[in-house]
Amino acid sequence: MVIKMKKSMNKNTKNNFITYGMVIIVFAIVQLLLATGHVSSLMGGLLVPLCTYVILAVSLNLTVGILGELSLGHAGFMCVGAFSSAFFSMVTKNTLPGGLRFFLALLIGAAAAGLFGILIGIPVLRLNGDYLAIVTLAFGEIIKNLVNVFFIGKDENGYHFSMKDAISLDMTVDGETIINGPQGITGTPNDSTFLIGVVLILITLVVVLNLIHSRDGRAIMAIRDNRIAAESIGINITKYKMMAFAISASLAGVAGVLYAHNLSTLTALPKNFGYNMSIMILVFVVLGGIGNIRGSIISAVVLTLLPELLRGLSDYRMLIYAVVLITMMLFNWSPKAIEWRERVLPKNLFGGKTKEV
Repeated sequence: MVIKMKKSMNKNTKNNFITYGMVIIVFAIVQLLLATGHVSSLMGGLLVPLCTYVILAVSLNLTVGILGELSLGHAGFMCVGAFSSAFFSMVTKNTLPGGLRFFLALLIGAAAAGLFGILIGIPVLRLNGDYLAIVTLAFGEIIKNLVNVFFIGKDENGYHFSMKDAISLDMTVDGETIINGPQGITGTPNDSTFLIGVVLILITLVVVLNLIHSRDGRAIMAIRDNRIAAESIGINITKYKMMAFAISASLAGVAGVLYAHNLSTLTALPKNFGYNMSIMILVFVVLGGIGNIRGSIISAVVLTLLPELLRGLSDYRMLIYAVVLITMMLFNWSPKAIEWRERVLPKNLFGGKTKEV
């Protein structure tokens, strides 16, 4: 039994290092292409958003694939992390050095998103069914709309808050509007880089993969596979569901911090923090394979880069994109394709079999 457990641990460790190695190798190749001038400015501008989407896909897979709960408001947690960290950076941009400021912004964004994850999870995760999907969908829309009615400014008399307009802040002439309602936050320090994005991806993978292969991770997957059986052997259902959901939300907040510090103006629009963004992240997870962390990374990269790579084929770009989506879906879920993949391709190339929710 002990030998068998050691072999399983060694196998898991090997698979984890293969995943880390894939990310590092891709980073090295991209850096080489950047140094030799083979990457256009348009593609170079996609590198940080690409890292953001990978973190979002991996973190959502923790909820959807490992925990087995459907969340439709992942962009809402990203929004919380983005705006809380951007607000902190704006307030401290003249008082703290850049590196320390961004590190603290990461902690604040992750903590704020994790806190909202706990507040949502406390009443909802005790229930069965699709309640989490409904509540997270509502949460994402509420957060986006709340941000658009907040006006916060700062002058020599302190901070001013309003939910009406910027004029009602009643600041002095030297006052500065930090959050300007629908216009968002302008002037956030541009601290995000591709290197920082890759480091955050690796940290996300370390957190998620080590959780999956830990005792807590096995308890979480036991709940996913059979809630009644897990409860009958003494597993605290609410505790482990809350743990997975809060960690997933916190990592989405980290992605939000990376996203916010890559923009000159941060606004809460439907296209970046709305329902469509949450669905796009869910598409990354489903096409990459539910429960397949490595597949989520590959899917996020391919589906993010593909529209730009096909931009020259303006008339057929979305047609080719749709064909690729269908092909990836068949490759991951068709029984014949799964049988062929297991027989022909190297074992565990895509991180193992997918798990159905």
